[in-house]
Amino acid sequence: MTRASGVVRRAERLLGAAVSATSQVAGGDVAHATKLRLSDGRTALMKTLPGAPADLFPTEAAGLRWLAEAGGVAVPEVLAVDAECLVLSWVEPGRVSAESAAELGRGLARTHAAGAPTFGAEKDGYAGRLPLPNRPAPTWAEFYAVRRVLPYLKLAGDRGAIEADDARVVERLVGRLPELVPDEPPARLHGDLWNGNVLWGLPAGAPPGGQTVPHLIDPAAHGGHRETDLALLALFGLPLLPQVMEAYQEVSPLADGWEERQGVHQLFPLLLHACLFGGGYGPRAAQVAARYV
Repeated sequence: MTRASGVVRRAERLLGAAVSATSQVAGGDVAHATKLRLSDGRTALMKTLPGAPADLFPTEAAGLRWLAEAGGVAVPEVLAVDAECLVLSWVEPGRVSAESAAELGRGLARTHAAGAPTFGAEKDGYAGRLPLPNRPAPTWAEFYAVRRVLPYLKLAGDRGAIEADDARVVERLVGRLPELVPDEPPARLHGDLWNGNVLWGLPAGAPPGGQTVPHLIDPAAHGGHRETDLALLALFGLPLLPQVMEAYQEVSPLADGWEERQGVHQLFPLLLHACLFGGGYGPRAAQVAARYV
């Protein structure tokens, strides 16, 4: 490992412990990640982004703490946070197994069941570096329409990532949201639950290849419909997803027809990807919407 003086100085100031070594961690679309080995025996992950929006990392830290309060799926402990960095307890990555997949399903059911005060959140968040509006709404259909689908549909259009005819198909779906998705109380959502934000971690001291524990990272936490988290897991693929879903259903059965509704919940992440990456995501969003109009 090599020392990175700027990271070390900031970490030592925030943690009150000397850093004995650092190493860069691959991955992450927004922030730079560094593994820290501390003189007091702890290992931590430090995410940094010079010039980050002042509330970017505090919002992520608050989301992690809120998810941790649910007592469901584990999340890394927040050790320190400021405007340009976030320090988390280190989770040693391992491999998914059938049992750890089932634990993810059971834990996610408990996290969702912890609930939320409303659809939305007290503060707006971020999707990557893009703003993510969270102002509460009285129903999920209204929240999903005016805080998720329509803002990103407009942005995708402004960026040339979706054609006008395709945008009109998505708009027609928005008008049908109340009849398409059954009413449920607000669930406590991760909010960006794709495969890359599920970390299969080894417990401290466990040997390589041992039983892993699922952890959730990089949340866009808010109150929403629990089917949304599950549909996002399916959109980009998760290892052993059938085992995850079977265990989830054992703890908290879903309303009939949930599989047929997944496309409704996948519309927002497809539009988000259209805004971020362009490509075929805009047309794909329209194709998904067309199933329901």
